[in-house]
Amino acid sequence: MNSAKSALHHGLSFDVEEHFQVSAFWSENRRQQWDSLESRVENNTRRIADILAAHDMKATFFVLGWVAERHPELIRSLSLEGHEIASHGYSHELVTTQTPESFRADIRKAKQILENAIGKPILGYRAPSFSITNETRWALEILVEEGYVYDSSVFPIVHDRYGMPGAEPHCHRLATKAGFLWEVPPSTIEVFGLRWPVAGGGYFRLIPYIILRRFLKRIERARQPLVMYLHPWELDPAQPRMEGSLLSRFRHYNNLHKTEPRLVSLLSEFRFGPIQRLIEGMEHSHRESLQSAVCG
Repeated sequence: MNSAKSALHHGLSFDVEEHFQVSAFWSENRRQQWDSLESRVENNTRRIADILAAHDMKATFFVLGWVAERHPELIRSLSLEGHEIASHGYSHELVTTQTPESFRADIRKAKQILENAIGKPILGYRAPSFSITNETRWALEILVEEGYVYDSSVFPIVHDRYGMPGAEPHCHRLATKAGFLWEVPPSTIEVFGLRWPVAGGGYFRLIPYIILRRFLKRIERARQPLVMYLHPWELDPAQPRMEGSLLSRFRHYNNLHKTEPRLVSLLSEFRFGPIQRLIEGMEHSHRESLQSAVCG
């Protein structure tokens, strides 16, 4: 193994949802059509699993409860292959459109479905479209109360639809009234005094890979783990096109054909694993720090 891959362990994740469930194309009318639209999530997710297997790597799959209900064998097989299963909520509703009560019901339902599917505790959560913002920080406390150990929803950037500017950009232990929660933000980088996203998704497809690689190597040299994410539909350039605004269609469909070869390049240059492994490393470091403080 080369030094670049052995130097640092990074976190790789996939938000498992259908191509027609993305928030950019949300409407109540389309929501009522979900069961009648062509499902492509199983084939796309299996393709990802095959690519990971070819590189002998594991990842975290943040799965919608709605998807797990309809494809339980897919979720079980991912777990049996050694991947971490985590929660993406049940219905892909933005936290910013939910009440605390409806949010609690959503994440509880998803957790139960996923745990029943794989027979293991679900530790992690990622909100649809990273919609835990300054206005919905109350969600973090509810996550602790519902038994989640970590969250990966806070994106410390300025964005028109999500983001929490000024939030801690690196993995950290977060205190809530209900207890502690590990927060695992997607990777960002500071350029010209501003924080820019480089973690994946549309950024992975839009930023030229040679530049993206340079940014990721810079994070790695700073001894910070990368936290990357993609969606199964991003490896599917043949997916049916949805109606939506010009901006939404650009964000969703541009450069889909580049996702798979870029993912292969990424796996060839960096060492990835499940986010749960990052949490275990942080918990170990935290215990060592406490012991040092006591002994000191």
